This record gives sequence, C-alpha cells and structure tokens, in this order.
Amino acid sequence: MKLSNSFSGALREFAYFMASGRQNTLEGVDYLLLYGKEPSAIEQVFAIYANVIEMDEMGEVLNDAYAQKRATDYLRSYMDRSFEVQPSYEDWETALH
Repeated sequence: MKLSNSFSGALREFAYFMASGRQNTLEGVDYLLLYGKEPSAIEQVFAIYANVIEMDEMGEVLNDAYAQKRATDYLRSYMDRSFEVQPSYEDWETALH
C-alpha cells in the first residue's frame, strides 16, 4: 500500500514550512537554529506529526492543522521552557517508531 496523495502532500507541505523557517504555528520562534545542532528535537516534531495525523479510508487527511499544531507545540515548548503544551502529550503522540 502506498501513501495517499493527500498525506504525501500534507507531509511535503509541513516539511517545507518547517525547513524554510516559515511555519506559521512557530511565528516568533527561531527554531532553525536547531537544524544540524539538535536533530532529535526535529525528529520528535515529525514523530508527533506522523502519530497524530489521521486519514479516512480513502487516504484523505482529516486533521492536518491539528497534527501540525501538536507537533510544533513540542518545538515551541523545547525552545521556550515557559510554554506549556495543552493538553499534555499522551505517550502514543510522542512515541518514536
């Protein structure tokens, strides 16, 4: 089974905005400094995104904005220890597979 075009497009767009420094949910956070220096933080962002994203039986992405927000809230909290992710992550959201 291949990934759906919907998921492939959502992932590509998320990766683009994360790599370009223009991720709108991270406005004001200089997270590009982490690339190449703290790859595990970036790895965790993509793991959360992949764990949270949902698709219907046809492969259409149902919650891209929510998956992006959950993923980028991790990075915001990583960069700003005073930021609290709400609701707190459940173990399945942060699992590395």
